[in-house]
Amino acid sequence: MQYKLNNMQIYIEENYEKMSKQAAYLLASQIRLKSQSVIGLATGGTPVGMYKELVRMHKEEGLDFSQITSFNLDEYCPISRDNPQSYYYYMMDNLFNHVNIKPDKINIPNGNAEDIEAECKSYEKKIMDAGGIDFQVLGIGNNGHIGFNEPDDKFEAFTHLVHLDEGTIQANSRFFNSIDEVPRRAISMGIKTIMLAKKIMLLANGKNKAPIIKETIFGEITPKVPASVLQFHPDVTFILDEEAASEIIPLLK
Repeated sequence: MQYKLNNMQIYIEENYEKMSKQAAYLLASQIRLKSQSVIGLATGGTPVGMYKELVRMHKEEGLDFSQITSFNLDEYCPISRDNPQSYYYYMMDNLFNHVNIKPDKINIPNGNAEDIEAECKSYEKKIMDAGGIDFQVLGIGNNGHIGFNEPDDKFEAFTHLVHLDEGTIQANSRFFNSIDEVPRRAISMGIKTIMLAKKIMLLANGKNKAPIIKETIFGEITPKVPASVLQFHPDVTFILDEEAASEIIPLLK
């Protein structure tokens, strides 16, 4: 099912596999339309199926990554790039090692940088020097965070250091051996950085995401729900499975 609500396109797919394929199709379409696209990428559990489908499209359909530039949303801090829980490792494992992207076109914040403030400024400048992001992929946390922009009293503008909420640490502990191993800080693109992307695509699956999806699309725009700011973006697409969409389906009909 596909709906249009103001500036938002909303795709509701039957299950995770179908939403992953739809997301991959839209991202692949961007790459085919503009081979030198600047793509913003997300990590976590939700995009894994999309990356798997993009790898298949590259191998079986010749989807060409050779001219794109990528910028990842965030990275834990501190964490080494060879740590299997780092987002650098995640991206190499799930996508970059399996497609023909050029290594010097891959940009992921350095979570082990000696000067974190300088790293944030440098990362922001790289995005600007690349001409900004053409197509930004987002996930969403149960608390409405996008990137690692946690609920706050204000929208953080540009790439910055984040102190992670306890709920985020708890949610991400499933990827670590114990909650004690989860880093307490991260480098994240800011809300303004994300909002300056020409197109945004947000993915969500599972019943646990249904309340925050409803709040994001139909709720008040507030930094207490960072994703709610997407209501202001001129070109945003939500790709949801039926479970994540369960609380908004009655409001769309």
